[in-house]
This record gives sequence, structure tokens and C-alpha cells, in this order.
Amino acid sequence: MAASDTALRLTDRAGAQAFVQGLLTVMRDLEAALARESEGVRAGRIAEAMTGTPAKAELAAAYMTGLEAAKANAIALARFAPEGLEALKAAQTRFAAVLEVNQQVLATARTVSEGLIKALAEEVAKTRTASVYGRPSHSPSPYGRGGANSGPLVFSRNL
Repeated sequence: MAASDTALRLTDRAGAQAFVQGLLTVMRDLEAALARESEGVRAGRIAEAMTGTPAKAELAAAYMTGLEAAKANAIALARFAPEGLEALKAAQTRFAAVLEVNQQVLATARTVSEGLIKALAEEVAKTRTASVYGRPSHSPSPYGRGGANSGPLVFSRNL
């Protein structure tokens, strides 16, 4: 599917069937890429899961272009390839389910990582705050910096 597919006009059965098969192939490949990404993130192999991002972006662009062409040729598809149109509808339903799972996995990973960073920052702040008679206290600093905010939080992205 190239960018010129948005100007595609289906005028015969063979062209409609070829278009449907091409779009179904793109959808199947995009589903597989999303499923691999979801499984990698679930398993904690985030760097490995994200290696397919460029290919996924190309497939997503081809999918969007194909959808636009399908919308523009809806009447021709219904006329020349009604069984292909039904196959596209069924594939779209499957694709939506895979996409929803992928989005849930990514949202969960984002929430967990944000929680870990927040907990780490709080733990670091606790160790930097002195306690005098059971109350948190900040020692005076000749540099105007004191307390938990006196240094940067550093973490490794390679973990």
C-alpha cells in the first residue's frame, strides 16, 4: 500500500479482490507486530519489544492509507467484492481486539514504571532527610541547598 492508494479507484472485480487481499495482509502483519510488542512488554523485555517500532509505524501508515482507500471505494467494494468486504469487517473486529489488548499492556507498563520511579524518588528523599528527635530536619547548607531536593535523581535505563 503506497501513499497513492488514497486516489485508488476500484473499477473491476480483480482490482477489488487484490485491494482487499493487500489490506488484509497489512492488517495481519500489523496484528502480529502488536502481539509481539504486547508479549515482550508483558515479559519485561521492553527494549526487545520496542525494536519493531519502525516496522510497526510503516504498517500502521499502510493500514490507515488502506482504510481511507476502502472508505473512498466502499460502493465499489460492495459491488465487486462483497465477500472481501465481509472479510475486512471480520478482520477489523479482530484487529480492534488486538489493539485494545496492546493499549492495555502499554498503559499498565507505563503505570508500573511511573510508580517505581515515584517510589524510588520517595525512598531517596527519605535517606537524605535527617531526623532530629523523631522529626524530619534539614541541615543548613552554605550553598543555599538543603534537604531532599539537594541532588538529582539518577537511574539506569538499561535495567
